[in-house]
Amino acid sequence: MNYLHTMVRVTDIDASLDFYCNKLGLREVRRVENEKGRYTLVFLAAPGDVARAESDAKSPMLELTYNWDPEDYSGGRNFGHLAYNVDDIYATCQRLMDGGVTINRPPRDGHMAFVKSPDGISIEILQAGGSKEPAEPWISMENTGSW
Repeated sequence: MNYLHTMVRVTDIDASLDFYCNKLGLREVRRVENEKGRYTLVFLAAPGDVARAESDAKSPMLELTYNWDPEDYSGGRNFGHLAYNVDDIYATCQRLMDGGVTINRPPRDGHMAFVKSPDGISIEILQAGGSKEPAEPWISMENTGSW
C-alpha cells in the first residue's frame, strides 16, 4: 500500500491556491478540469516532493477539489489536519503572517504551529530535525481561534 494524496474541498480556487502555493509554499503539479462533472482538481506537492510528483503519481500530494456549483462546506476542523515539516518554523510563520495568514497556534515551543486555509482546514507546521530554541515574539503569542 502507498499513500497517494489527501483531498480537501475548496470554495474559492483562487483564494485556496494563493494560500497553499503563494503563502504556504506548495507547488501545483497537475490540474484536471472536468466539464461534465463540473469540477476542477488541482494536485499540489511540497517543494521537496515536486520532482517526484511530476513523474510518479505515488508521490504524496494534496488534491484540492473545487466543485463549480456552490456548496456549503462546514466542519473543516472535523477533517483533522494536514502536516508539513519545514526547515525554519519561525521564518515560515513570519512569512505566513506577512502574507496575512493568522497563526492560530504559534510555535511557542520552537516545534509546532497551526494555521488554517481559507476553507478552515487546519495545517500543522512542524520544525524539521528537532525543536528550535524558544524565542520571541513566538513565546509571548497567544492562540487565536481554534486549530
